[in-house]
Amino acid sequence: MDQNYVSALRGKHEALDRKINDEEARPVPDTIRLHELKKQKLRLKDELLTDA
Repeated sequence: MDQNYVSALRGKHEALDRKINDEEARPVPDTIRLHELKKQKLRLKDELLTDA
């Protein structure tokens, strides 16, 4: 797999992780947003593992 592609996926995964942490740190987290962010993060993780 192309290293640039893997790096881009890892960057997106890390960005989603930061967004999840930011949302969880809010006084009243948006659970729907959290659910969507976590699903996106899992999809990226699956793609990284399948293509690795």
